[in-house]
Amino acid sequence: MSRLSGMTIMLARDRHAALAAEIAAHDRRYYQEDAPTVSDAEYDRLRQELLKLEARFPELASPDSPSQRVGIEPAAGFAKVEHSVPMLSLDNAFADDDVREFVARIRRFLGLDEGEPVALVAEPKIDGLSASLRYEKGRFVRGATRGDGRVGEDITRNLREVGDVPETLAGDNPPEVMEIRGEVYMLHSDFARLNEDQAAKGGKVFANPRNAAAGSLRQLDPSITAARRIHFFAYSWGEASEAPGETQWEALRRLEGWGFNVNPLARLCDGADAVLDYYRELAAGRADLDYDIDGIVYKVNRLDWQQRLGFVSRSPRWAIAHKFPAEQAETVLEDIEIQVGRTGALTPVARLRPITVGGVVVANATLHNEDEIARKDIRIGDTVVIQRAGDVIPQVVRVVTEKRPADAKPFESLKTCPICQSRAVREINPNTGKEGVVRRCTGGLTCPAQLVERLKHFVSRNAFDIDGLGARQVEAFHEAGLIASPADIFRLEAEDREQPVRLRERDGWGPQSSTNLFKAIRAAASVDLDRLIFALGIRHVGEGNARLLARNYQTWDAFATAMTAAADGDEEAFANLLAIDGIGEVLARAVVDFFREEHNRAAVADLVGLLEIGEFAAPAAGSPVSGKTVVFTGKLEAMSRDEAKAGAERLGAKVAGSVSAKTDILVAGPGAGSKLKKATELGVTTMTEEEWLALIDGA
Repeated sequence: MSRLSGMTIMLARDRHAALAAEIAAHDRRYYQEDAPTVSDAEYDRLRQELLKLEARFPELASPDSPSQRVGIEPAAGFAKVEHSVPMLSLDNAFADDDVREFVARIRRFLGLDEGEPVALVAEPKIDGLSASLRYEKGRFVRGATRGDGRVGEDITRNLREVGDVPETLAGDNPPEVMEIRGEVYMLHSDFARLNEDQAAKGGKVFANPRNAAAGSLRQLDPSITAARRIHFFAYSWGEASEAPGETQWEALRRLEGWGFNVNPLARLCDGADAVLDYYRELAAGRADLDYDIDGIVYKVNRLDWQQRLGFVSRSPRWAIAHKFPAEQAETVLEDIEIQVGRTGALTPVARLRPITVGGVVVANATLHNEDEIARKDIRIGDTVVIQRAGDVIPQVVRVVTEKRPADAKPFESLKTCPICQSRAVREINPNTGKEGVVRRCTGGLTCPAQLVERLKHFVSRNAFDIDGLGARQVEAFHEAGLIASPADIFRLEAEDREQPVRLRERDGWGPQSSTNLFKAIRAAASVDLDRLIFALGIRHVGEGNARLLARNYQTWDAFATAMTAAADGDEEAFANLLAIDGIGEVLARAVVDFFREEHNRAAVADLVGLLEIGEFAAPAAGSPVSGKTVVFTGKLEAMSRDEAKAGAERLGAKVAGSVSAKTDILVAGPGAGSKLKKATELGVTTMTEEEWLALIDGA
C-alpha cells in the first residue's frame, strides 16, 4: 500500500515541512559548502517523496518549497552575478517507464500525432560543477556558478585558468552575446595525482573528483586553480543574441566550432526506445570512463519545440536526467549519535566502520529519525548494506540480519536533549492526535545548540546579512558572553565601551575591523519586514512564506498585533492568517505557537525596540494579467491547454481549474459549457482565445 494512502492534509503538511527542511540543509551542504552528507540516491528519494506529496496535495507547493528552488544562494567571498536567463535544474527519471512517460508528456503537450517522431539528444550527465561563460563579440568577459539558479558567484578569473575555456570564440562573425553553459569536472587520473600532492604537503585530501573540481574552481586565489587540472564540457547556452542552430544537435556542433569541448559520447536518438538502448550501453561502459557520470540527460532536439514546451517551476519540460542506479556495499554500524539542529530537531546519525564504495571512503550516514530506525530494525553492531549514487555519504538500505551479533544493541530513543538535557518530545498533531516523526528539544533559547544556530540564522545572508558578522564570529561572540540573543547584537557597540577587553583588542580584530562591524550593525538596524520575519527562525517560515506574511500584513505592528491576538485565542485573527493564499495550517500554527511563548514575545519586543522596520512594498504588476486568476475552458485552437496555462503563469497570473467569485478572467474556446455559464452569472470577464492572445501580446 502506498505511504500516501489515507494520509490527511494535516499529516501531509507535517511530513512536507520536515522534508523541506531536510532538503534545504542538504542543498546548502552540496551547493555552497561542497561537502554533501547524503548520497545522491537518498537526496533523490527525499525529493521524490516531496513531489509526490505536492502532486497529491497541490496546496503544499508554496513559493519556498524545494520544488520551486534551484541550488542555493551564492557563498560569501565572491561577487554576485545575476543570470540574465536562469540556470535551472532538471527533473529526474529513475526507470524506463519514467522515460517513456517523459516522451508521452511531450506528445500530449504539443498535440503530436502518435506517429510523429520525437528526436532526443542524449548526453552523459557529468558529475561536476555547473558554470556559465559569457562572451561578448566573441571575447570571454564573465563566468559564474549556477548559485541558486538566479544569482551565481563570479568566478571569471578562475575560469580563465581552465584550458578548455577559450578566451575568444573561433571562427568569423561571432554573436554579439553568447552565454555558454556546461560542467566543470576533474579526471580520475588528475584527481588521484592531486590527492597524492595534497597528502604529501599536509593539505586537504578530497573525497571525490566532484568536490575537488568544485573546490579548485572556487578558490579566491586563481593560481591554485591554475595548478590543478580541471576541464569543461559545453552542453547548452543562456542569453544569446542569435540561436546557435535550429536543433540541439546543430547547436552542439556550433559549440564545437567555437572551440569548446562537447562530450563525444553525445548521441542523437529517435524516441524513447533508442535512448533507453543508449542508456544501457553507456551504463555498461561507465566504469571505463576517466570521469564521473551519474546518468544521461535527454533533450528534445527541435529548438522550436523546446520553446513551446517551456518550463515548470525549477526545470524545463523538454529535458530530463535519467539517473544510474546506486552502488552498494556492506559495513558495520558501530554507533548511533544524535545531532541537535537549529529548530531543536534530534537527528540520529550512523557512525560506520569506514569502507570504500565506488572509490569514495564513507564513514557515516543520516538515519533520518527513530521511526526509520525502528522500521529497518537497525541496531548498534549490525552489519548493514549501504548505498551511494554519485559521490557522497550513503544511506543505510537494510540490515544483514543473518550477520547480527548476539550483543547488537537496539536504539533507545532519547527523552532528553544530549546538549542541554531539556525534555525531548515528539510533537502531537492536534487534529489527528498522532505523533510526528521528529523528536525536538524543548529548550528553545536555553539550548546552546539551538541558540547559536538561531543566531547564525538571524545574521545569515537572507536575514539581517550583517557584513563582518558571520557564523564564525557569532560562535566566538557567544562563547565570549558578548551575545546571547538577537537584541544583544544591536547593543554590542554600546556595551563594548564597558568591556574590560574591547573588541578591537581581541584576536583577529583591530580598530578598523571593529569600526566596520559596528557600522554594519547600525546599517542592519534598518530592516525590511520580510527579512525580519524570516530572521526570527520560526518553524516552517522560509523566505517565500516570510514574504507572503509581510505582503499581507504590510507593517511589523500589524503583523505582531495579529499574531499575538491569534496566540491569545482570537479566532478571527487566526482565520485571517489561514486565509492567506499559500499559508497552510501547519505554518499558521507554528507562527502562532511562536508568539504564544512569553519568552519569545519578550525577546522579540527587546529586539524590535532597537530596529527601524520598513513597510513591505507590494511588487509592481509586470504584465496585464499579473496577479489575476484565470480559468481556461473549451477547446483552444492556437495552443494546447497546457501551453496556455504555462504562458499565463509565466506572466504572473494564477491559473485555476474552476470558476468562482475570485476568478478575474475566463478564456473560453469552442465547446465551453458550464464554466462559461457560471462566469456569466458571476459577472466574470470572459474572452475568446484570440482576445486573450491580443491582451498578452508583447507582455
